[in-house]
Amino acid sequence: MRFLLGLIATMCLAVTGNPSMAAKKKTAAAVAPTEQRIAPPALTDKENLLYLDLSTGGRVVVRLYPNVAPKMVERIKILTRQHFYDGLKFHRVIEGFMAQTGDPKGDGTGGSTLPDLPAEFNWMPHVRGAVSAAREGAAPDADAAAKKKAEDSANSQFFIVLDPKLVLDKKYTVFGRVISGMEYVDTVERGEPPANPSTIVHAYIAADNPPAYAPAPPPPPLAALAPAPTPTPAAKPVPAKPVAKKPAAKK
Repeated sequence: MRFLLGLIATMCLAVTGNPSMAAKKKTAAAVAPTEQRIAPPALTDKENLLYLDLSTGGRVVVRLYPNVAPKMVERIKILTRQHFYDGLKFHRVIEGFMAQTGDPKGDGTGGSTLPDLPAEFNWMPHVRGAVSAAREGAAPDADAAAKKKAEDSANSQFFIVLDPKLVLDKKYTVFGRVISGMEYVDTVERGEPPANPSTIVHAYIAADNPPAYAPAPPPPPLAALAPAPTPTPAAKPVPAKPVAKKPAAKK
């Protein structure tokens, strides 16, 4: 009888395992798998360094992250190499929030001729210096289709975060981060729109061996902008009335 009871107990342990093993299995099952994270390119990878030469006085270097937003990074590279961003304004700059650019219209409604991109929301936070894709907004009571359309509307515009805004996490596509020159972003003219907007003088990909930073040429003096006065036509001289010659007297 004792042998039979011992055999039954041994079989039960073989099926369920000992208490410590059962606890480990339960704990492992309760923990959700972590999000798979691909390593970013090295800091020395010039193909993934974006240079923004700003009118505020220097070069901003942005590290691009194709590991989390490959489509948006590829779009930025294409447009940069087309010189799309050269001369564009920071059209919306909010103190304590962000500085937005990338719109050829300069009012927040424009984009490139390329199609909009699908959302690439990821784990990267909207901390200071984060560079994120701008997109359309949707009304709070919008249906699922309208919200999806807004989420998939990123194109050419982007914003640089001035102060952390973690409420935007996983709602906008972070595709880069400023690694040097943030002081030039801090001095961008504020406003919606700014009265005297700061601009991107030139944008480059580091792998293309761009020239050193050069400030924008100064604006022409006001005198040169004023239209030249219209010259007053000179009065035409009135020809003298010819004097009739008298016939010579006959001799």
